[in-house]
Amino acid sequence: MRWVLHVDMDQFLAAVEILRNPELADKPVVVGGRGDPTERAVVSTASYEARAYGVRSGMPLRVARRKIPDAVFLPVDFPVYEAASERVMQALRETPGAVVQVLGWDEAFVGIETEDVLATAHDLQARVLAATELHCSVGMGDTLIRAKNATDFGKPRGTFRLTRDNWLEVLGDHPTKDLWGVGPRTSARLADLGITTVRELAAAPVDVLTAEFGPNTGVHVHRLGTGAGSAVVDDTPWVPRAHGRETTYQQDLTTPDEIAAAVHALAVQVVADIRREGRPCQRVHLKVRFVPFFTFTKVRKLAEPTYDVDVIARTALDLLAALEDDRAIRLLGVRAEMVPPEGGY
Repeated sequence: MRWVLHVDMDQFLAAVEILRNPELADKPVVVGGRGDPTERAVVSTASYEARAYGVRSGMPLRVARRKIPDAVFLPVDFPVYEAASERVMQALRETPGAVVQVLGWDEAFVGIETEDVLATAHDLQARVLAATELHCSVGMGDTLIRAKNATDFGKPRGTFRLTRDNWLEVLGDHPTKDLWGVGPRTSARLADLGITTVRELAAAPVDVLTAEFGPNTGVHVHRLGTGAGSAVVDDTPWVPRAHGRETTYQQDLTTPDEIAAAVHALAVQVVADIRREGRPCQRVHLKVRFVPFFTFTKVRKLAEPTYDVDVIARTALDLLAALEDDRAIRLLGVRAEMVPPEGGY
């Protein structure tokens, strides 16, 4: 039988740091920013010991410190994590018969033909551990959606299986926000329709969902509720659609000159990124976070694709001006959406 397995590394960044420094084992470890909880930055990963105190990814480091004053705070070390990630993916690719679709640093889908999927899951865990000394959890499913949702039930260091036969038995009474792909906004919109559980979403008329979310997204949301969908693992190399850079400033930006200089610096970095791709920018995306924590995004299509830093920076500043908001700025992000590659995505 053809199975989908979702391999997810346990507390990946924290685990890599603990591997580098075994004395950190069993301690609350928080990785984020430059490792200074007095600075403006967010948690990238927290160890399970830190999560027990309520520390989560995306949380400001200052909040994490209030929750655990004696936690170990470490800076993000991209090259080390990228190297560890490559060893993980290579171990998966070397599994006989496996098709590997990389989802990020710390997770991948594996498609494989097997009559004993549990033994295969254990084999993947053993291969990753032997190659990296890091542990992972594996979700097993008859679709991508079910495999991805299964993983959370196996963490840490475990396995779990979700198929059409036990989908509603396991997940039926869970809130819709527990589903992969259903975020807080989608969950809130579903609640407005009287749909609060996975079982209710699975039973909801598709036309009700398409009326709320549109013809494509409505069908997709319904599929998330049933766990149905594709079982095809695609190992086609990922081609980025855009490159972006953002910075959280330790001191708020308040003057036009400060803001213009910050936007220009981000545009310089973004253009360097897209030049390496060999595809110019066709749309500029702006992200801005005003004090205290109000975040907005805007996008504009350019008259013609370009690598011109000044054009990209000026467009981002025009998007900012269109917000007509003169509050101090704590974060700026500029993202360049590139023209598609020849042949499309």
